[in-house]
Amino acid sequence: MTNRLRLGIPAGSLQEGAIDLFRRAGYKITFGARSYFPNIDDEEIECLLIRAQEIARYVADGVLDAGLTGYDWIVESGVEVLELAELVFSKVSRRPVRWVLCVPENSPVQSVRDLEGKRIATEAVNITRQYLARHGVNARVEFSWGATEVKPPLLADAIVEVTETGSSLRANNLRIVDEVLVSTPRFITNRTAYSDPWKRQKIDDIVLMLKGAMAAEGKVVLMMNVPREKLPDVLAILPALQNPTVADLADKNWVDVTTVVDESVVRKLVPRLKQAGACGIVEFQLNKLID
Repeated sequence: MTNRLRLGIPAGSLQEGAIDLFRRAGYKITFGARSYFPNIDDEEIECLLIRAQEIARYVADGVLDAGLTGYDWIVESGVEVLELAELVFSKVSRRPVRWVLCVPENSPVQSVRDLEGKRIATEAVNITRQYLARHGVNARVEFSWGATEVKPPLLADAIVEVTETGSSLRANNLRIVDEVLVSTPRFITNRTAYSDPWKRQKIDDIVLMLKGAMAAEGKVVLMMNVPREKLPDVLAILPALQNPTVADLADKNWVDVTTVVDESVVRKLVPRLKQAGACGIVEFQLNKLID
């Protein structure tokens, strides 16, 4: 096959969320014996499972045509890529992850300026150096190979570490001094791939479906039959992304009403709709929402 898109899938903390997002977007990715080359049910796509830290570099170099990685690793790599979509998902929650400057609870450090001449351990060396430069602070930044939380105070005066909930930091008696960077997953490509008409169309199609899956998260479709005379009462209750769809039924005294609502409000909304005269209320899970 002459037309094939090489797509980087992030290994590590973003892997599970990425695979689930692709599934909801309509792409089934499975892992076989060749675990670094997962299968995808699209013969025009070749997937490679790579650490998120490396994807931006491989995309920039043209080894990959496109990929999904965190904004933090784009900044850390210092390479030029095209960011086509921000996809807010993470390992634990749907919140962005934060890189934070931390010190032991009993440390006298109260701000980044107190770290002048001190030692900072982190996996995000370039991000940390850029942060220190913005604040005019000179400190020794050392790459940490892991278990960064246990290094202060013996091996480092402070650390810059990524967190979602802060539970690991609290468990290690660390205190957040400042926020260094907020990061969300990004779908990226390079200018060479995006200038190729076939690859650009393929990439745009993937991005459209991924964004549609993200937009649909937490939303459902409600369909119901409503006596025409009760329609104003029902419409007054319904929240909607746009105006609900109202369609005539065979019995002219009744209409069908369809709308999209947040799933979180359904349990309160349905009883009110029933009381207002709606019946035959059906709820459908929404997989994708394309504007």
